Amino acid sequence: MTVKPDVETDLSLLLTAASAGADEAVRRKLEEAGFGDVRRSHGYVFQHLLDGPLTIGRLAELLGMTGQGASKAVKELEGLGYVLRTPDPEDARARLVGLTERGHHVVSEARAARGAFRDEVRTVLGEADTDQLLRSLQTLAVHTGGLDLLLRRKLKPAGGR
Repeated sequence: MTVKPDVETDLSLLLTAASAGADEAVRRKLEEAGFGDVRRSHGYVFQHLLDGPLTIGRLAELLGMTGQGASKAVKELEGLGYVLRTPDPEDARARLVGLTERGHHVVSEARAARGAFRDEVRTVLGEADTDQLLRSLQTLAVHTGGLDLLLRRKLKPAGGR
């Protein structure tokens, strides 16, 4: 396949295209596993609930959004069966939001789907090139600050995805 000259050296566009392909591969795997209703943006909520239930206020703070925005996201995820609101035993006025069994299962399936994508890349590029790609992407992610944001669960959705 030939690549347009203005694209073949545009690292940002190539990374965006590769990321979009990876996202689509993960989405297909999740759909095959019965999670066709989950969106990438849901993962930003899930990641903050992995360590246990949170109040809407705390979740909103971690997501960098308003309480109203977080409530809307939680309501959607609750309707899909991924989260559940329960009374806060320490504050009768508050409710906690936590992952359901289905919520934990979709997180596990997403991790497996990302692993399957990595394996697919190994098949296409070979072991050595894939290892080099991973090292290079890790270095770039550190340099741009993206890895730190990811590890601190502060990475925001790109373009509203």
